[in-house]
Amino acid sequence: MEYLSISQTAEKWGLSKRRVQVLCSENRIPGVMRVGSYWAIPADAEKPKDARIRSGKYVKNIKNK
Repeated sequence: MEYLSISQTAEKWGLSKRRVQVLCSENRIPGVMRVGSYWAIPADAEKPKDARIRSGKYVKNIKNK
């Protein structure tokens, strides 16, 4: 199996290196492995959907007392 680095994956998916690091640390990329201080991302891994809030509103459950 072929693996890509953070830089190669960021260029392939059009994301920043930091964003790819965050996706790796959150285990959002299937098959990702940590090799020492580096991430090994499978070459055939698909870009995960963006799960961040886009509306600008942060929804919190407020319980009335």
